[in-house]
Amino acid sequence: MPPSSCNGYQNNGVMIAAASDAIWGNRAACGRRYRVSCIEHQRADTRVPQPCRGQSVVVTIVDYCPPGCQGTIDLSQEAFSQIADPNAGKIRIEYTQV
Repeated sequence: MPPSSCNGYQNNGVMIAAASDAIWGNRAACGRRYRVSCIEHQRADTRVPQPCRGQSVVVTIVDYCPPGCQGTIDLSQEAFSQIADPNAGKIRIEYTQV
C-alpha cells in the first residue's frame, strides 16, 4: 500500500477518503472530516435500482485524488459501501465539513 499524501504510512483506519482539487487546498484538507451522503436521484430507466442506501458516513481526508479524479471526494471501499451499493462504481454525493 503506497503512503498517503497527508500521513505517509500511518494507519488512518478505513473511514477515509482522498480529496480532489476542489477541496484539496494544497494539503489544507488533510485531517478534515466530512459527512458524506449519496444523493438519491431519478433515473430514466426505473428498472435500474437506486445505488444509495439512505445513510451517511463521516470520513477523514488522508490523501490527494490527482487531476483526472472524477469526483470531489474519493471514498475508501468501506466508506463507499456504507452509503451505496459498491457495484455502482460512481455516485453523486453531498458533503459537509464536520
